[in-house]
Amino acid sequence: MTIWKRDFTVEALNLGLRNTLCEALGMEVTVIHDDGVSGTMPVDSRTVQPMRLLHGGASVALAESLGSMAANMACEPGSYCVGLEINANHIRSATSGLVTGKARAIHIGRSTQIWEINIMDDKGRMVCISRLTMAVKSQNS
Repeated sequence: MTIWKRDFTVEALNLGLRNTLCEALGMEVTVIHDDGVSGTMPVDSRTVQPMRLLHGGASVALAESLGSMAANMACEPGSYCVGLEINANHIRSATSGLVTGKARAIHIGRSTQIWEINIMDDKGRMVCISRLTMAVKSQNS
């Protein structure tokens, strides 16, 4: 059973990334699952820190981007979601390739949503785990 209240395609989500931080960091939405959204980001000169390791802030940007897109797809028409809080635990470094994040709903309520975002390297190893809390707002206010 799907959690989505709005109909989006991968192509439409990727169009929304144009001229944003997401595009600047090379993010791409790859899959809309029944329970979440997945996307990738390269580990390259745009996303590494001076030691040439994936920057923690880039991981958090991927996590918040995927979670925010998913949250807005899962809220009722006439509502939208904005971030309240995000945290991240950086488990291992990545130095090349792609990282893949998957946002999965933990709680979808009328006033808040909570999303868990797991980011894996291209060998399937956990790089970062993040939790994003979203506020659900009315478009009328």
